[in-house]
Amino acid sequence: MNLKNSQLAVDTWIKEHGVRYFNELTNMAQLTEEVGEVARIIARRYGEQSEKESDKNKDLGEELADVVFVVLCLANQTGIDLQAAFDKKMDLKSVRDKDRHKNNEKLAPQPPKGE
Repeated sequence: MNLKNSQLAVDTWIKEHGVRYFNELTNMAQLTEEVGEVARIIARRYGEQSEKESDKNKDLGEELADVVFVVLCLANQTGIDLQAAFDKKMDLKSVRDKDRHKNNEKLAPQPPKGE
């Protein structure tokens, strides 16, 4: 499903089940909350913090999908064609950054640990 279809699916769901969109400020707060849940899982599962027993069954994919859902809500309610915006961003990055990361010594392949 592309972003345009995703925006339409979210809009249809809101109209059929969600009554109406939360206002933009509420959705921004909700987005921050959802990103925080993603950060918590990543910090504990992949970072140096220990993972609490209550967090071990949390689904990172589901939490990322929550972030995407709220972003799609914000795009819909502010009149943004997210597919067009994303395509424009990818075109810009492809031109502006085409060699930037290849020339970054910090991104050079690292030998496996222990070698």
